[in-house]
Amino acid sequence: MLKAAARTELDGALALDIVRVTEATAVAAALWRGRGNEAAADEAAAAAMYRELARLPIEGVVVVGEGEENETPLLYIGETVGAGGGAGHKVDLAVDPVEGSTLCAKALPNALSVLAMAERGSLLKVPTIYMDKVAIGPGFPEGLVDLDASPADNLKALALAKGVPVSEITVCILDRPRHAKLIEEVRASGAALRLIGDGDIAGVIHVTEPLETGIDIYMGTGGAPEGVLAAAALACIGGQMQGRLVAANEQHRARARAAGIVDLGRKYTMRDMIMGDLSFAATGITDGSLLEGVRFTREAIFTHTVVMRASTRTVRWIRTEHPDISKFD
Repeated sequence: MLKAAARTELDGALALDIVRVTEATAVAAALWRGRGNEAAADEAAAAAMYRELARLPIEGVVVVGEGEENETPLLYIGETVGAGGGAGHKVDLAVDPVEGSTLCAKALPNALSVLAMAERGSLLKVPTIYMDKVAIGPGFPEGLVDLDASPADNLKALALAKGVPVSEITVCILDRPRHAKLIEEVRASGAALRLIGDGDIAGVIHVTEPLETGIDIYMGTGGAPEGVLAAAALACIGGQMQGRLVAANEQHRARARAAGIVDLGRKYTMRDMIMGDLSFAATGITDGSLLEGVRFTREAIFTHTVVMRASTRTVRWIRTEHPDISKFD
């Protein structure tokens, strides 16, 4: 999946620098946790992420961002960020300051701050439209599941590979009206369902640790930018994923054309979405299956982060105590 002998500074200090970015972003969002204001949480988190990225010695281009340039003031697609200027490390950035804005606003599980930093030109550029996805964890033959197969056939194939009946497979799906037929087909197959209200990056990542999360496979349509971020995580920790862009209306089709996409029916593999070395970090905003949320005390702030590198497949779980609360002001 990675380019031959890909070894860059992404494997060193920058891999840990992005942890400081997602930590600060998660803290900013957590101040709005449970307050019912998604827009305020998003705005605060985006400002914090932009501020922290601006301190890094990079020349970063936002490939997956908060929207188009005319839709958001910060972290829009195509924006250049970082303190490096022409001398900085040239990287692609995929950002989601608040993955699960509704989860944060309602203090529900699995809201995250997410960032991927990759070699320049190695992330698939997608418009802010939908993507149909299927994902499983590591350890299975390539192509075991396929977007062109029926849900029942994919579940049978996965169950056979795991050596269990389909009834012991759990499928994660976003709880949306558009998934009514998919949900019906999954239930008819005998598999169990885990419906989530938001946060499909976390939903995809959960397939990598089924013993911890209880999720074996992710199916359904979510955001295309979130699909690339999820693929970035899977590139670091293993697993399989396929995606196909879905244009729900003429505006979406126009965005696809503007992004240079001429074949909306194309099926993207992880190799298509992630073409080089990268580092990925996610910090919990609210408590979840894999990460704890931000904790506030009078003396310190506590964060829980996972940071991963694709080239080495290393995964670090970092619990940080921040005694200098003022640095987050």
